[in-house]
Amino acid sequence: MPYQLPDLPYDYGELERSIDAQTMELHHSKHHNTYVTKLNDAIGGTEHEETPLEQLFPKISQLPVALRNNGGGHWNHALFWQVMSPDGGGKPEGTLAEAIDQAFGSFEQLREQFTQAAIARFGSGWAWLIKTERGLEITDTPNQDNPLMDVAARRGTPLLTLDVWEHAYYLRYQNRRPDYIEAWWDVVNWPEVARRFAAAE
Repeated sequence: MPYQLPDLPYDYGELERSIDAQTMELHHSKHHNTYVTKLNDAIGGTEHEETPLEQLFPKISQLPVALRNNGGGHWNHALFWQVMSPDGGGKPEGTLAEAIDQAFGSFEQLREQFTQAAIARFGSGWAWLIKTERGLEITDTPNQDNPLMDVAARRGTPLLTLDVWEHAYYLRYQNRRPDYIEAWWDVVNWPEVARRFAAAE
């Protein structure tokens, strides 16, 4: 079955305090949709047509680059939409909060390290909070790569991600990526991150 553009769990304007409605609409309906279209073109009629992307990513270096770029583009964005919410912000709770304290010392330290990873990512890419055998870690990837791929410098199960491609923030923030990142924390969907953390255990 061809991949489809997922519906957002909120309206384009509901994250307005952090990301404007026009950016959300263009990002979802144009940018993400293009990855879906090109992914279907790349995978249709091949032996991988029915294989979940999560099973292709660990061997992505052996597959066509169109699968890497567009499969990653689709998967990464699908996660990105889910880890934001109009009711987001604040701090994580429960076992996720405990794991964060153990790994980073405090939520504030997590936020600082994640922010620095997002700021420091040269060019286009993503910042990630991942779960590994060692616990929680922060990493970043270029372009549309993600930590499930065998090309990633640090691999693990993605729990939280931030898109730092310029199309994700340029209309409101222009070249002020740090301002975009600071505002984004106000819409992070910690219950969804916690759900993914529990599922990864």
